[in-house]
Order: sequence, then C-alpha cells, then structure tokens
Amino acid sequence: MALTDITGSEVIQAMEEFERLGRERFLRTYQFGRARRYLLYHEGKFYDSKAIVGAAHGYLPGRRHLTAKDFSGGESHAVGLLRRLGFTVVDDSAPSRTQQPPLARQAPQDQLLARLARLKVNRASGRPALYQPIALLWATGRARRGERRLLSWDETEQALRDLLERHGTRGERPRPDYPVSALYHAGLWVLHDHSGPVPKAHGDAALRRWFAENQPLGGVSESVYDLLRRSGEARVAIIDALLCAYFDGLDYIPLLTDVGLYDEAVADDADADPADDGAQDTGIPHAVVVAAQYERLCRIVEHRESEIRGRRTTRASANPIRSGSARRAVLLRSEGRCENPRCTGQPADVTASGAPILEVDHVMDLAQGGRDHPSHMVALCPNCHAIKTRGRTREDLRATLLDVARERHARWSNSESP
Repeated sequence: MALTDITGSEVIQAMEEFERLGRERFLRTYQFGRARRYLLYHEGKFYDSKAIVGAAHGYLPGRRHLTAKDFSGGESHAVGLLRRLGFTVVDDSAPSRTQQPPLARQAPQDQLLARLARLKVNRASGRPALYQPIALLWATGRARRGERRLLSWDETEQALRDLLERHGTRGERPRPDYPVSALYHAGLWVLHDHSGPVPKAHGDAALRRWFAENQPLGGVSESVYDLLRRSGEARVAIIDALLCAYFDGLDYIPLLTDVGLYDEAVADDADADPADDGAQDTGIPHAVVVAAQYERLCRIVEHRESEIRGRRTTRASANPIRSGSARRAVLLRSEGRCENPRCTGQPADVTASGAPILEVDHVMDLAQGGRDHPSHMVALCPNCHAIKTRGRTREDLRATLLDVARERHARWSNSESP
C-alpha cells in the first residue's frame, strides 16, 4: 500500500463516486466515519478527506480501496497527499479558516449546502437521526409558501412534535427542542426573547426546561429563509442534499407531502423569471453561473432517477422533485427562446410579468419510453408545442426536437460556455 501512487485522477474519480452515492452511502460503502477535522474542498463542495483518499486507492490498477484503519488521515499522510496534488483541504478545527475559500466568494446556495454537509447529528442507532432534517424540511416548506419566518415556541413545538411523531422512523422522540437547539448552534436557526445562553442539544430535562421557561421566538435565519423563499434551484438542491444524506432507504414522500414540498412547482422561483440566478454581485459571468445551475439541476434529476431504479415503485417513478428540477433546467438552457429550430412565432415576446412564453414538454411521452430528463425535454412556444402534439408534421418535428434536446444538453453539460 502506497498513498504516493495516487494521482489527481483517482481523487477526482472518488469525488465523482461520492456525488453519485451521496455522502452517507459513500461513507458506509468504504467504512469511514464523518471527517472530524479535515475536509477536502473542491468546486464549492466539501468531502471527507480521508474517505476520499481511501476510495481513490481502489481506482489504481490492481489495487483495493483502503479502510480507515489502513492509514492516517493527518497532515503527513492523506491530507499531505491531497495538498501535494494541488487540492484544498480545510482544517475544520482551526479557529481561523484561512485555507478555506472565503464564504463571501461562494454562492449563497453553496454556503448553505456546505453547512448542511457539516451538521452534527445523533447516530446512536447506527443511522443518522432525522430530527434536524425534518425541522429543515418543515422550515423550507414554510419559506416556499412565504409564511412567517419566526414563530412562538408553542407554535414551533406543536408543528415539529407532530412531524416527528409521524415521520421519525429511526426512534426519534417527539422533542422539537433537540433539532432547534442543534440548528441554532450550527448557525442555521435564530432564537429571540430569551435569557441566558441556549443549551446544546444534549441531555433531557434541562434542555426541555430551558425551552419551556424561556419560550423563545425562533425560525431559520433570515438569509436562509430568503434563499429558500426566492430560489427554486436552491430549494430543490437543499431537499436533494437532505434526502441523500439522511433518508436513504426510507419513504420520504409522506414527509415532503406534509410539509408542502412534493409537487413539480417546488423548483420554481418565487418570481416569474426562471433564469434569475440571484448572483449578480459575485463577479462571475452570467453564462457561467447559469451553466453551473444547469449541471446542478441535472445532478438532482439523476439522483432521483437512480432512486427509481433501486425502488421501482409507482410513486417514486412520478417524483416531482426530479420532474420539477428537469423542467427548470430546460427553461434555464432555453435562455427564454423556443428550442424548435423551425419556430416562426414571436420568441422575443414575454408575459405581462416578464416571463418567457414557453412550455416544457417531453419529446416522447413517458408512457412511450420517454425520459424525464433534460436530454429528452424541450422548451417550446405554445404554437410549436401544439404542432409537436397534434400537428400533421409532428413525427418529423419530434425527431428534430430529440436531436436538439440531446445536442443542447451535451453542450450545456460540458465546461464550455453555452
């Protein structure tokens, strides 16, 4: 076993597998725990550095992957290797994170995803407890509907207790004080109108008593609420991240339905413009931002597709998280114009609210073998949509549109600018 044989290529392959499987499944597959100190940072995402190196070793010809007991993850071993290969590794225990790219340079969505990836959750049962993800999905649903961000403790306690009783499938007790305290200390929740420090999410009677005596007003932080309220892309990215990390093997559909997040419009922005990226001040060219959004949405679609292949259930096959993400990706890719190359309509016209007059459709119906994926979907003006659906030349047009969808998807999925 020689870590020095590992190159950047094997590390990239390991990170790609991490993305395909999701963090929890990846760590279980390679028998690693969550990183306690060092995180590999690459393209706006964090990875468990030692686990990545262990998996990367298995991509060397004729080698097996390494387990946690086979090598050290410290600076002189796994961390040192990654840094020598040119990767950024963050020391999460350091009071000053000078190695980490400043959060101000990251998109708000990436900041939130990074914080979610580093949540500390109870694992006494061997699987991650669902307290915090249930609370976050509930808050996401409220933000999407534009409901009040801050609630009294009585309101929060009642709502979360009901959700934990119905959906806490890993032995979670109906104790809303646990997730609220944990999310507060993670910087994702705020609490007002209380005296003294907020206790950490440990113990029993003392924590319960503090919330009962203080009755704090609370909810997710204002920046998190505004992001989840405004951005459909951020909303589905956060939902997908939570599902991948915590709900592997569980039926999450009743929970998402209860909190109002299980419909295709969940990927839509609060405003009318699907291409509003909310990143005007980052200094990144708009085309690059939108291409990155397109790739992220496609990854969400593919995560939900892989779930279907594993479950083969009727309910999962109609997953609106996937279909909503695919629809939004196609609208982004279209740049507000009909994707039919023969369109003779008025592609520059918009609705009274400024949105493009476009309808997203599958080139081939799902019942006829079509795929709920941007590579098999197009954005069409109403006239072209009507021709594709019932026009005399519809079969010829469908063949053309399938070629267009595949070509545009391939171009937008690459690193080159669209």
